[in-house]
Amino acid sequence: MAEVIAYVGLGSNLENPVDQVSKGLEALERLPRTRCLARSSLYTSPPMGPPGQPDYVNAVACLATGLSALELLEALMAVERTHGRLRDGTRWGPRTLDLDILLYGDARIDSPQLRVPHPGIPERPFVLYPLAEIAPGDLDLPGLGSLTGLKAGCPRGGLNRLEGGA
Repeated sequence: MAEVIAYVGLGSNLENPVDQVSKGLEALERLPRTRCLARSSLYTSPPMGPPGQPDYVNAVACLATGLSALELLEALMAVERTHGRLRDGTRWGPRTLDLDILLYGDARIDSPQLRVPHPGIPERPFVLYPLAEIAPGDLDLPGLGSLTGLKAGCPRGGLNRLEGGA
């Protein structure tokens, strides 16, 4: 299989989130048949889900991968488990490490296991701003529009870039 450019979002708000995201980025470097081409700075953002959670640390990585989308998903879920991620059914709850396939080439996937492009991208500054930091300026998100247009329509809110990054 030829390599595909995929973008992966990373987030954590438990157990030293900066360390969790940094180690998550390192783990992406070790995925089979995959190379990390770029990584964004780290950002802090307020939580989307239930109140009372700590802020999140987020980043985006660009990968060149020979894995299929589902193989990549399985590999990312294995990394999450290694970092103590428990999937208890709580939507948008606190987590040690969350890894999401944001884009997988120009694919549009809508299956019970995976939706690509990730459906939350347009309203998530913690995805759009780090993605814009490392993606080509003219990147088109299949079915969603241009990255530039999406970012223009999504205010930063409480998103802050951390100095020093990953």
